[in-house]
Amino acid sequence: MRIVIAGGHGQIALRLERLLAARGDEAAGIIRKPEQADDLRELGAEPIVLDLESASVEEVAEVLKGADAAVFAAGAGPGSGVGRKDTVDRAAAVLFADAAVRAGVRRFVIVSSMGADAEHQGDEVFDVYLRAKGEADAYVRSLDGLDWTILRPGQLTDEPGTGQVRLEARTGRGPIPRDDVAAVLAELVDTPATAGLTLELISGSAPVPVAVRSVAGN
Repeated sequence: MRIVIAGGHGQIALRLERLLAARGDEAAGIIRKPEQADDLRELGAEPIVLDLESASVEEVAEVLKGADAAVFAAGAGPGSGVGRKDTVDRAAAVLFADAAVRAGVRRFVIVSSMGADAEHQGDEVFDVYLRAKGEADAYVRSLDGLDWTILRPGQLTDEPGTGQVRLEARTGRGPIPRDDVAAVLAELVDTPATAGLTLELISGSAPVPVAVRSVAGN
């Protein structure tokens, strides 16, 4: 499979690229800064330099052509202001989804956030973030041209992954290592029967492949 990942130098994306390359898939990561390219190459991934905050849908569709799946794992990140929550967490996700439709890439997985809600109230940066993620999720759900899965991890940590997770429509809040988020994404990309599902993810007791198979087709 060829899998194109938006936010290719993000902490989850780098882990995902390593996993995909190790299992023999062709991973390509979209990055903003050319100096990040070598980090992807070292993992066995192809770097694609493209700024999703300024690119056109045609430009993004061009890099998605021929892909078997697209993963949106970009984010404005901690420390970013209200403006970039909109331009990255919402607008870039919408752009990437539109480009996937244009390029004919049906399989689409988006990394959202627990608590994401287009109707979320409040003006603090985190409120704006949850609203932006919720709006992006709602837009992706509206596209008939995508076989989408929305993944909403709990509190992200840098603890080593355990490979044991809880993946359900509603899990309640809890932590989840980024290693395990990446492992679940790799499994979801490979499991089209999870299309149409919005899933929450925290640490748990089910091995990742078992957890994904248990929700597939629900």
